[in-house]
This record gives sequence, structure tokens and C-alpha cells, in this order.
Amino acid sequence: MVIAFTFLTVFFACLAVNEYFLAKRRLLEARLKGLTVTAAGISLEDTSEKKLRLSWLRSFITSFGMASGLMRRLDHSLSRADILLKAEEFLLLLAGAMLLTGGVSYIATNRISVAIIGSLAGFALPNVFLRRAQARRLHAFNTQIADALIVMANTLRAGFGFLQAMEVVRREMPPPISKEFGQALAEMNLGIPTEEALGNLARRIKSEDLDLVVTAVVIQRSVGGNLAIILDTIAETIRERVRIKGEIRSLTAQGRISGMIVGFLPVGLALFLFIISPKYMSTLFNTSTGVTLVIAAGVAEAIGALAIKKIISIKV
Repeated sequence: MVIAFTFLTVFFACLAVNEYFLAKRRLLEARLKGLTVTAAGISLEDTSEKKLRLSWLRSFITSFGMASGLMRRLDHSLSRADILLKAEEFLLLLAGAMLLTGGVSYIATNRISVAIIGSLAGFALPNVFLRRAQARRLHAFNTQIADALIVMANTLRAGFGFLQAMEVVRREMPPPISKEFGQALAEMNLGIPTEEALGNLARRIKSEDLDLVVTAVVIQRSVGGNLAIILDTIAETIRERVRIKGEIRSLTAQGRISGMIVGFLPVGLALFLFIISPKYMSTLFNTSTGVTLVIAAGVAEAIGALAIKKIISIKV
């Protein structure tokens, strides 16, 4: 059992690391060979991509009915987080993490139940990392929108058009906003209508501030008006929202820390006791009363975490 865990862990880890380091090279090759228009926008993908070594894995997974939609959503999630992995590569990394944590847990305790718990932790960690990467990128994008709108407004006042204003943002501002605006510009240059390209941009980012900008631009293109003044007004509104959100985040910091303690301290303490004294903790899983208490504790944990999250979640 130990040898099998070790072999599979090393195998999947090597494949995942190899695919990760090849991701940037494939991205560069795709850009050099050209862009492919898809229904969702622009896909930096060449027909030769179908011949990649992991294409068989994607074909196998998508053969199971609803799995095709799940793979597309996972690709979209990775794109939102700006992680240079495909869905099948992320799933491979997920399997490697589960085998690694499960194998280490089994080697340390020689207990299957602990190995299962370790595997579940290995499944959760990459997903937590993905969600945090998405949140960080969205936060970085939202903090750049106001400055980008001011740059665009000044460019419009100088006599340039809307596309030229977006090009200035793409050229002068740092990622992630420069990358996303560059992708929207690539769509427009390939013939996609401006309104549709902006809609694709809003769907990729899923930012309330960007939705406000896109809605205002689309309405202005339909009914007319001074776009520079509109962008200045939206930029000021977004700046105030960012300032208020910062103040709320500072005021609710104690509540967030309390939520983390409520969520992780009991679980961590239970795992620690299970490792150092499995016989003492096994009573919780070998008797009906113990199982009932574990279920009740889990439900109470979930209710407490959700209640704290609800309290500190303030919409602006």
C-alpha cells in the first residue's frame, strides 16, 4: 500500500509539474500562430493543441455527458484566476495532491481513515487556492478600473476614439486590466461588434464595477452623449465604492478572524488528537453516540461559520 501511494504520488506530481512549466510555452506558441475566435470570445488555442499529450484525458472526461459543461466551467475558472493550466491539467494536479496528502497521512499513522481525511484535505487545498487566486485578481482589477476610466476619458478629450482609448489602457497600465482590455481589443479587431466584445469582457471578469462601465458605454453608443464625462462620473463613483469597501473591510477584520478560528481550530485540533492518540479519538467513530456527536459538531460548525459570514458581508 505504501509503495503504491508513493509511486502514484510521484507519477502524478511529475506530470502536473511538467504540464505547468509547458503552459507558458504553449501560450507563446499560440500567440505566434494566431488567435481563434470562439463563441465566448478569443481562445489562444491552435489546432495543434488537440495533439497534446493530455488531450486523451479531456476526451475521456467529456465523454460522460454533463462533464463537458463542468470542464468548460473549470477552464473559465482557471482563466479568471489567470492560472496557465487547462481543466484536465488542474484535475491531474488535484489527483496528485489527493494522493500526496493521503499517502503521507497513511505513512504517518498507518490508518486508512486518516488517509481518507488527508485525501479530502488534498482535494480541498487546490480548490481553495483557485478561489483565492480568482479573488485576488478580481480585487486587483477593481482597483485599476477607476484609473483606467480616467485614462480613457483623457484620451477621448484629446480627440481619439473609444478603441484608441482602450489601446492606451492596454499599453500603459499593468495586468490584469491591460491583459483583459487587450483580449477585448483583439476580438474587436477580428470583427466582433464592440457591444458583444464588451459583454464578453464583463462575463469573463464578473465585476460589478465593470458591469456598470459596460452598461454605460453600451447605452452611450446607442443614444449618444459625452462619453468622457460619463467615464469621469463612473470613475468617481467607483473610487468612492473602493474607499467604502476598504473601510468596511477594516471594521470587519475581527469578525473574519473569528470566522476562521471557528472554522479551522476545531478541525485542526481534532486531526492533531487523532494523530497523536487515535485510540482516544476512535470512540467518536466506533459508537453511535460518537458519530451523532461528530455530525452535530459539523452542523454547528457550518451554522456558526455561515452566521459569521452573513454578519460581516456588507453590500456596497
